[in-house]
Amino acid sequence: MALGKTSAQAPVTAPKRHGGRVGKVRFVVLGLLFAGITINYIDRATLSVALPHITDDLGLSDSVGGLLLSAFFWTYAFGQMPGGWLADKVGPRIMLAVASLWWGLATAAMGMARGVASLVGLRALLGLGEAPSFPSSAKVVSRWFPASERSFASATFNNGNAVGGALSIPLVTLVVTGLGWRWAFAIAGGLGVLWALGWWLYYRDPKEHRSLGAAEREYIESGQEKETAEEAAASARIGWRDLFRFRMIWAMMLGFFCVNFVAYFFITWFPTYLVDEYHLDALSFGFLGMIPGIASMLGGWSGGLFSDWLVRRGTERTKARKIPLVGGLLGTSVIALAVISPGVGTALTALSVSYFCSTFAAASVWALPADVAPTAAHVGSIAGIQNTAANIAGILSPLLLGVLKGITHSFMLPLTLAGCVALLGAATYAFLLPKVERLKMAG
Repeated sequence: MALGKTSAQAPVTAPKRHGGRVGKVRFVVLGLLFAGITINYIDRATLSVALPHITDDLGLSDSVGGLLLSAFFWTYAFGQMPGGWLADKVGPRIMLAVASLWWGLATAAMGMARGVASLVGLRALLGLGEAPSFPSSAKVVSRWFPASERSFASATFNNGNAVGGALSIPLVTLVVTGLGWRWAFAIAGGLGVLWALGWWLYYRDPKEHRSLGAAEREYIESGQEKETAEEAAASARIGWRDLFRFRMIWAMMLGFFCVNFVAYFFITWFPTYLVDEYHLDALSFGFLGMIPGIASMLGGWSGGLFSDWLVRRGTERTKARKIPLVGGLLGTSVIALAVISPGVGTALTALSVSYFCSTFAAASVWALPADVAPTAAHVGSIAGIQNTAANIAGILSPLLLGVLKGITHSFMLPLTLAGCVALLGAATYAFLLPKVERLKMAG
């Protein structure tokens, strides 16, 4: 059998609104999903905030601290593909409930750790437990939202990472200061366990959800992809390994790698950059350091709304996704301009524009798995595959940028490299990504 072609997918019609009397249950589901990703990021960021206190208490070295921080990403990246595959097999209700229970318990258990081995082991378990969260979230969006709202919904759950990262700093600091670092892990982990229970009790697929009215159900279904029984049977024969024979999948992987390569600068080296280059005190850093993060939240929702607006006005799906992807990554490349900025104000402007544009593009990145999946049973797998590449970037980016900074004693080369990677991502989505439509077996 041959692979590698896309189906002659019929255009998705505009969803039926029944005179505007469409319910909002899908946004309740999205809000719960957003809360889950927010808690997900609070749990993974607890160690970063509490690490100085853990180091003092247990007598850890800086190298051990780095090992603890990196242990999460190795298992997190490894777990993306299995997590996405499982989300397709057992469904997002089971997968997200189990994943959140897992990561919540792993986080809470870190509060009882007594040494390096237990901390590293639990940190690795945390990464494995959180791995299915984004692929499963993409699957939820594919089931609950029409194509004309899918990019905004994807941006919303993806923005949980920015909100969780921002909230973790004051919340975890408050608990650590008042109760100690062990209680910080216990409380953060407890949030994950509580969310798992709430998700299990509330979430159902649209066809099974009791609160979903007929008008909203029809609205969702009328705006989703349709396929004939013959197409569904042919597409269903595409196995998980067969997905790697499509050019579309490799373009999605490389493109998302480039998006995350730049994004991880803000998660890892950005505080050091501000302090080293502009010698900010703690108060100034606390205020100025929030600006790119706020820009990233606005960028995610703006990118989602823009892409969905293009879909609703009848723009071809390929253009509706490629325009924000390519444009967003071109804008992301202005991170390189920070190296020639005369002061902290212009540098922050360049960095904020870059982070805004990065999440502007990421909204369509997370819409792609549902757009191109051969069947609904492939959405989680494709999301997990592209997120594996993104998290390989999460491992390599801070390492490579750190090595370059160490060699040159400057951020000039690291930021220039990040800008070039963004341009590579723009070229990938512009020229390597084929027509955005359902993947199909050929022959």
